[in-house]
Amino acid sequence: MYLSEYTGEGVRIAVIDSGVHAEHPHVRGVAGGIAIREDGTLHEDYTDRLGHGTAVTAAIREKAPNAEILAIKVFWRALSTDIATLVHALDEAAARGASVINLSLGTSRMQHRELLEAAVARTRARGAVIVAANDDGGVRWLPGCLEHVVAVRADWACERDAYGIEFVEDRPMLSTSPYPRGIPGVSRERNVNGVSFAVANAAGFVARALEATRQRSEAHLADIAKLFAALEEACESGHRVIG
Repeated sequence: MYLSEYTGEGVRIAVIDSGVHAEHPHVRGVAGGIAIREDGTLHEDYTDRLGHGTAVTAAIREKAPNAEILAIKVFWRALSTDIATLVHALDEAAARGASVINLSLGTSRMQHRELLEAAVARTRARGAVIVAANDDGGVRWLPGCLEHVVAVRADWACERDAYGIEFVEDRPMLSTSPYPRGIPGVSRERNVNGVSFAVANAAGFVARALEATRQRSEAHLADIAKLFAALEEACESGHRVIG
């Protein structure tokens, strides 16, 4: 496992998704959570009834076992929400002390770019970094394709305990496995998979890198350049860095 000496200690990760089943053995509890209804009101019920958020959180927990997890539920009956709820969730995550915000979701509707650029700026000002998909299947996704976001691509050949770093138009991106944590007796091809889990795997590594950068300096805020420096240093002798 890259950055194996780190565990995400002292890092709070917000998981914006369908909530979480906190008692799941691959999750082992969370620090707390909230739910955001379609009308914008907050609710205490962040229990996952769709399964996606729990699988995402389990992938993160595997790589950052000592991180604090904050569940923010935006999916209720299906894996979809609106732009106002997504922006609200990003603001809530930053306001509640998240250093890393996992977004295993996004939108291809570029008319939302300005709203999401403003939301990214606000989270950055609070010292948080968003991890999200840059593209998938030839389609670019917001907010992952924006500056000041840790962009992720799915690499189907990548092992789950490793990652690659790609440079696209001089912008670094993490390439990670799109497979979640395994289920005994179920082949990974029959399990859920996709760029959502590439993002989750990347978020776990980002939490490790953030812990590493904090130990090396007094800076507490997440700095993308420093994070990628730590990530690149760790994988130089392992996976690959693509120029």
